[in-house]
Amino acid sequence: MKLSHMIIILLVFAWPLYYLYERQLGAISFLLLAIFFLVVSIKEYKKFREQKEKEGE
Repeated sequence: MKLSHMIIILLVFAWPLYYLYERQLGAISFLLLAIFFLVVSIKEYKKFREQKEKEGE
């Protein structure tokens, strides 16, 4: 995922996450951010693994 796409996604969801934080539901916003970064890291790992397999051939 491109860095610019990640920044745009985070900016779009910044207000709703801050709203949850202000309503004493910060754990939910933290969980959503953790899931987002987990998905991004899994995608990046898959790209890295595919690139490594191509170099190995």
